[in-house]
Amino acid sequence: MNRVDILKEIQKNADLLSTSEYKYIPLHKNSSPSVIVLREIMQLLRRVLFPGFFGTEQEVQNESIQYYIGVYLEQIYDSLQEQIYNGLCFETERSHIFKEQASKIAIDFINKIPNIKYLLSTDVKAILDGDPAAKSSSEIIFCYPAIHAILYQRVAHELLKLEVPVIPRIITELAHSDTGIDIHPGAQIGEYFSIDHGTGIVIGETTIIGNHVRLYQGVTLGAKSFVLDENGLPLNIPRHPIIEDHVTIYSNTSVLGRIKIGHNSIIGGNIWLTHDVPPNSKVLQTRAIEDR
Repeated sequence: MNRVDILKEIQKNADLLSTSEYKYIPLHKNSSPSVIVLREIMQLLRRVLFPGFFGTEQEVQNESIQYYIGVYLEQIYDSLQEQIYNGLCFETERSHIFKEQASKIAIDFINKIPNIKYLLSTDVKAILDGDPAAKSSSEIIFCYPAIHAILYQRVAHELLKLEVPVIPRIITELAHSDTGIDIHPGAQIGEYFSIDHGTGIVIGETTIIGNHVRLYQGVTLGAKSFVLDENGLPLNIPRHPIIEDHVTIYSNTSVLGRIKIGHNSIIGGNIWLTHDVPPNSKVLQTRAIEDR
């Protein structure tokens, strides 16, 4: 084909692709948060929450640590309030009211950061206590994908509670891409949460996890089925498990539906669980019977 004919074909397809006739792919004309900027915000948060690990030695000198943390918090605020504004405008028209709302939400989030750090300190301790391969808290903070994923989820969860659209999901999907650990920002997770290895873990939106819970790789805390509305669309109602305190769930187990796993229970590996488990239980695979 000559160049003129090629350009005609290209223009024909450009015309088709630029229409709004594709029912489930609307033309998006509103502001969108920046994935690049949100990743930068998360990097700054790591510097604030884990001083010295992801920055420079100068940042953690006694006379400078407070200064650097203050600088990073200011940068986080400036970037975050802009991204929150774009999130608020994501599916609606721009409004000057959103500017004020975004600023307030960003400050409200800054005020949540000390508690996020407290929760992460308990998570580091839980991993250290439960993993003989972990040599120190420093190694866990610097190397372990579990802390990376839990940090992102705890940040996203606080933003979700502040009713920020879109951004919480972007943040947890960044962690999902980085680690293979998929935790919805809506999941409620208590203190001393431990993930061992982590690859393939999935935790659904309405999951509630108590304190001192440990999950191994490949665990799914998911929905068993969906309740549909009159139009045949799934209702967003509680549909994921409740995991009480001091529960351990071993690798490749699926816990599905709005069921409750009682405190101090152990759920073995490779199990499909769709019913309540009372406290202090052990649920293990049945041994295979071999023909002789």
